[in-house]
Amino acid sequence: MAEAAGSREQPAAGRAPPDAAHRAEEEPEPASPDAPAAAAGRRRERRSGVSAVGTAERFPGGSLGTAAAPDPDACLLEAAKATPRRSSIIKDPSNQKCGRKKTVSFSSMPSEKKISSASDCISFMQAGCELKKVRPNSRIYNRFFTLDPDLQALRWEPSKKDLEKAKLDISAIKEIRLGKNTETFRNNGLADQISEDCALSVIHGENYESLDLVANSADVANIWVSGLRYLVSRSKQPLDLMESSHNTPRFAWLKTVFEAADVDGNGIMLEDTSVELIKKLNPTLKESKIRLKFKEIQKSKEKLTTRVTKEEFCEAFSELCTRPEVYFLLVQISKNKEYLDANDLMLFLEAEQGVTHITEEMCLDIIRRYELSQEGRLKGFLAIDGFTQYLLSPECDIFDPEHKKIVQDMTQPLSHYYINASHNTYLIEDQLRGPADINGYVRALKMSCRSIELDVCDGPDNEPIICNRNNMTSPLAFRNVIEVINKLAFFASEYPLILCLGNHCSVQQQKVVVQHMKRIFGNKLYTEAPLSSEVYLPSPEKLKMKIIVKGKKLPCDQDILEGEVTDEDEEAEISRRLSEDFSREPKLIWLCRELSDLVSLCKSVQYKDFETSMKAQNYWEMCSFSEAEASRIANEYPEDFVNYNKKFLSRVYPSAMRIDSSNLNPQDFWNCGCQIVAMNYQTPGPMMDLHTGWFLQNGGCGYVLRPSVMRDEVSYFSANTKGIVPGVSPQVLHVKIISGQNFPKPKGACAKGDVIDPYVCIEIHGIPADCTEQRTKTVQQNSDNPIFDESFEFQINLPELAMIRFVVLDDDYIGDEFIGQYTIPLECLQPGYRHIPLRSFVGDIMEHVTLFVHIAITNRSGGGKAQKRSLSVRIGKKAREYTMLRNTGLKTIDDIFKLAVHPLREATDMRENMQNAMVSVKELCGLPPIASLKQCILTLSSRLVSSDNAPSVTLCMKDAFPYLEPLGTMPDVQKKVLAAYDLMIQESRVLIEMADITHDKIVQCQKAGMEFHEELHNLGTKEGLKGRKLSKAIESFAWNITVLKGQGDLLKNAKNEALENMKQIQLACLSCGLSKTGSGHADAKSKRCLEAIQEKDAGDENGRL
Repeated sequence: MAEAAGSREQPAAGRAPPDAAHRAEEEPEPASPDAPAAAAGRRRERRSGVSAVGTAERFPGGSLGTAAAPDPDACLLEAAKATPRRSSIIKDPSNQKCGRKKTVSFSSMPSEKKISSASDCISFMQAGCELKKVRPNSRIYNRFFTLDPDLQALRWEPSKKDLEKAKLDISAIKEIRLGKNTETFRNNGLADQISEDCALSVIHGENYESLDLVANSADVANIWVSGLRYLVSRSKQPLDLMESSHNTPRFAWLKTVFEAADVDGNGIMLEDTSVELIKKLNPTLKESKIRLKFKEIQKSKEKLTTRVTKEEFCEAFSELCTRPEVYFLLVQISKNKEYLDANDLMLFLEAEQGVTHITEEMCLDIIRRYELSQEGRLKGFLAIDGFTQYLLSPECDIFDPEHKKIVQDMTQPLSHYYINASHNTYLIEDQLRGPADINGYVRALKMSCRSIELDVCDGPDNEPIICNRNNMTSPLAFRNVIEVINKLAFFASEYPLILCLGNHCSVQQQKVVVQHMKRIFGNKLYTEAPLSSEVYLPSPEKLKMKIIVKGKKLPCDQDILEGEVTDEDEEAEISRRLSEDFSREPKLIWLCRELSDLVSLCKSVQYKDFETSMKAQNYWEMCSFSEAEASRIANEYPEDFVNYNKKFLSRVYPSAMRIDSSNLNPQDFWNCGCQIVAMNYQTPGPMMDLHTGWFLQNGGCGYVLRPSVMRDEVSYFSANTKGIVPGVSPQVLHVKIISGQNFPKPKGACAKGDVIDPYVCIEIHGIPADCTEQRTKTVQQNSDNPIFDESFEFQINLPELAMIRFVVLDDDYIGDEFIGQYTIPLECLQPGYRHIPLRSFVGDIMEHVTLFVHIAITNRSGGGKAQKRSLSVRIGKKAREYTMLRNTGLKTIDDIFKLAVHPLREATDMRENMQNAMVSVKELCGLPPIASLKQCILTLSSRLVSSDNAPSVTLCMKDAFPYLEPLGTMPDVQKKVLAAYDLMIQESRVLIEMADITHDKIVQCQKAGMEFHEELHNLGTKEGLKGRKLSKAIESFAWNITVLKGQGDLLKNAKNEALENMKQIQLACLSCGLSKTGSGHADAKSKRCLEAIQEKDAGDENGRL
């Protein structure tokens, strides 16, 4: 079969003919379909420059070693026998993908040498390695690729061509792309089996043909991409390509560091001094590792001395302290330099990190704070070590700093929030034998817990006590406990604190309890009687700095000093469950009027059923549910549970059988809107990780606002939904696990010494339809800087309830051992390249232990946060799904909803058309869907600006929209890109200009429908509906209102996104020089148009949308 050097990069409408120079080549051996797997495929007779861990090969120059490598097929077969790790989450089976078996990763990098400079990449490429060549006809071929010694051409073999034809000149290369970003990859039948991180494409020739390749691992792909980009960018100065790394800014800085420590000025220093100096520069390095590196260097030079020269010091530091994945990133964003200037950093922050309103001065300030060399700080550049420090700094943390402040509306009713809650707060051990401990309250309150529990009993000397009534050996004086509570109540949050009072006292000591609480809490105690004219609880804002008592209350209409009430005693439930008399009714206890009067907004009542509660329960009354009861209700009546929790508080406490103080899964009950899910703070583990991570958002104040679909009076939501939530735009979370840093040995592990084999598990928690789990490969015997380089995608149907948990484990066939974890709400993720600070099993941050990741969030159907770059997968018009309205069976109402069908379709079409047009532009630019439009313009500008910096197109503002007009003739490839760009602008324009009209139609239908809300029962009776049919009609009505409100909001967000896109495109065009040169009038006009877009954007914020 004939092979071309590449397929022409163009839309799928037609396939370009192969390059004439390559037509005669026959391909005798296509690779197997699983060719892209990291260590699969047959070994070729000629050795590759890629080696497995444990080989003694070194690659700069010289011949390759011949040491035997491990048999990858045998290792993979052995690894496949491993049992997958048990999941720590409950998942919807229909949402699970085929489980990944444990696999072993063979590092493609020789352990003795890291890539730390462009010359390292060049040397590797000259030594050569096997790559897989991908053809448009779904065939894949193994080929051995090398770079010519004179750096002028790329060659491959075997080939039936002569040597002068089986090559690609470096001068012909236009672009080098990482990932599956060409038509060949997109249309290849085996593309799904090819790892995104191992794919690369070399775009060459005037027609932008592509040579599409797959490396055996992501780091090898990065070497070829970085090396080729470096060669292309330096093609006019070939003599400087192999410039020694001694002339880099980093080496100049290291020389000054060495010379400052070399007090004798002899150019050498003791090994001990060198070790101390490197440890001072990089405290995370182990002394033994530094000494070993010096010994390796000295052995390679056949030296016996323990003294270190300047060159040896620089070489050791570079090899020990260079993280290859950071080096590749720096080279990519610096346009193939080995440092970043202020402009490079600005583009990186805007286009990749999602930072807005960045200025050159802000970038220079970052450089001054993180660059290690004085020269770099003065000249304004950031070298590899300063860039690494910046990426590790809090400024690049994965957690959005905005969420470290109060960012949610705190004026909603109390029932609209999730509330951080503790169970049996006084316990620090198990439920049966654990003693009461004051530190339980200290810990909970310092962690922003807003609902704590006090079980009060009669104590000696008429002083009430708090104790575990199963273990009376260490009671706490009630007075002392509430003094601590008073001191710390608002230490971590100023929002209301709920005291769940378990009253087991005599009437006499109840009065003492009241006296202590009034005296110690004073005016913090909230005792105002609820207003019957209100229908919802007050807001957290209104209840700031207030302590609310939850408990039993005597009837207000009875003038009695004391009376009997039912006892809600969780310990009694344990006793009943353990005894034969399980069906015994709850006992009655006496309650005095004074203690009853302290209870205002949180009166405890017993739950019977939702019908009774919705008719008879007052808004200030709340029910407590055992875990088993709440689970049953959540499974049988999920919609009713959500509707109930819109108005009333619900408290869920762990099962009485959890005597070991284990924790329930709080997500199961948050999904139903339950506000107070009580957790055993003393028991760490996955469930407590979820709880702690969830309440990090909203400033860690202990209150998190529920999604609007779970708050609106008329809305439909079921936690058991299997697909898209009505009115909510699903998002796609893209996670690339790049590397880990300084992983500790698991606690308690002893079998493997200091060696660990880490892998990363990514868990998604949320509604059942979103819950899933995926894992990376295992990296063998590397705890310092294991490279994973694996990408994952997760569809999230209800982003506001989703959390992501990163777990690092040590792969062990007996049982995988925990290394660290980090749990974060999806809403708090920052996009771009981020370091994740891992936490220990008990939740403490581990110093210097991090995961390096890339995060992007894109939308499937428009909308989304601008800074998180909303762009979607491509959805063809034929396959387009419209959110359907339901038939209520009430003719008057159905006639109103029918009027919304066309506007809803229009809204969906406008959003999808804009998204599809944007994806087309990105594909033609050779960029993935997660790329930003600014990155598109940057890529386009490199094609559209000639060698003398004259642009072949110019920015032309028409009615405040940024069109690109060609200046003279253009190649067909560029015409297609510009045509796709014009279509994107046109679709954005249609959306911006038509959104208001369509939105108004949707809102009018919503308002017209809501006018019948109070009359639903009467209309149903007239239509002859009753019982289940009437309930179904009301449910369908709520569904339709939710769809109308949600789709209207999505259209509003899409318009705002389109306006922001137009602004960003114009700014990017101006900064890339795509405006008319020498025309002050044109620049002034562009600025006026930009101001017009900003004014239009601001006007829409204040207008109907």
